[in-house]
Amino acid sequence: MSVPTPRIGLELRSLVRHSGELELSLVRLATPAPGPDDVVVRMEAAPINPSDLGLLLAGADLGTARMSGTAEQPILTATMPQQAMAAVNARVDESMAVGNEGAGVVIEAGSSDAAQALLGKTVAVFGGAMYTQFRRVRAKDCLVLPEGITAAQGASCFVNPLTALGMVETMRREGHSALVNTAAASSLGQMLNRLCVRDSIGLVNIVRKAEQADILRADGAVHVCDSSSSTFTEDLVQALAATGATIAFDATGGGELAGRILSCMETALNQKSKGYSVYGSTTYKQAYLYGRLDPSPTKFTRNFGMAWGMGGWLLFPFLQKIGPAAVQQLKERVAREVKTTFANQYTKEISLLQALRPEVISAYAKYATGEKYLINPSKDLSVQAS
Repeated sequence: MSVPTPRIGLELRSLVRHSGELELSLVRLATPAPGPDDVVVRMEAAPINPSDLGLLLAGADLGTARMSGTAEQPILTATMPQQAMAAVNARVDESMAVGNEGAGVVIEAGSSDAAQALLGKTVAVFGGAMYTQFRRVRAKDCLVLPEGITAAQGASCFVNPLTALGMVETMRREGHSALVNTAAASSLGQMLNRLCVRDSIGLVNIVRKAEQADILRADGAVHVCDSSSSTFTEDLVQALAATGATIAFDATGGGELAGRILSCMETALNQKSKGYSVYGSTTYKQAYLYGRLDPSPTKFTRNFGMAWGMGGWLLFPFLQKIGPAAVQQLKERVAREVKTTFANQYTKEISLLQALRPEVISAYAKYATGEKYLINPSKDLSVQAS
């Protein structure tokens, strides 16, 4: 019985050395042969999400970036600030694969019927290490893309779509009827807005600039509040009163925004209250922090009564909590609406080699509205996979 020749491909790796340096490199790896229930995907597209940047760049000072290695396999090195080193202590000297999600074509399959059925299919995949040319995954972790959907169109089928759906599902499961989202002009925020418009769910969008508000309103948003406006507090209270939103998802994490949202929720609720209580309204208000756009400490003034909560929310624990059957329903909806509700637009497609260039990193590492980069692992590589 012959043994299949392993496929050799390039993979982007991130390494934080104990000496206080970040090292990004491309390594040549043999892709393990698929087991009975596995497939091998030739990766053709993988987005750079904010959640990927934390693992990829680890808080390094990009102003110190310098290149070495060869043209085919470059190495980027950058200094890690002391505070950043303390935050990544658990990963020091461990080379880490990067990329939460992506899409490509199944080129090898295990012996099971489920795996064999995927041969030749374009699939979206999720589970890390997607900035690579070949990826072995379990067949059950693949999402078959509808006919005519390209890998680029399906590459972002998991993180943002499932986060948007997860926020709405959390709202429902916790007994709320409308929600608030910050950094609402982001790719995720625009997706959540389209979802809420489609499903007739009350949504309060919070943005930082007037032009961001225009983007959302052009896409059907009803309630958009600009935090840079002098009337932000009044606008937010009015939007909360109109929607009845009592749950918020805050991407900034630090600063005072989450606390201000809870305060405005309390004010909106008290507008309809028929009596005064020293303990505030009895309606429960919840703020979830799901991002760290603001790395400063979270601050709030407790002027929102006693029925409130503030905590963290992450996609992976949420998916584990609701179970495989519910997750599959969410994934199937994403597949149906990948060109509409959950469509993505990319600023630029880059290769694995380009992803290591300092000037390109500076561009995709910005948390800029409407700027999202897509890695095509097979693009412009002078070192060919085998």
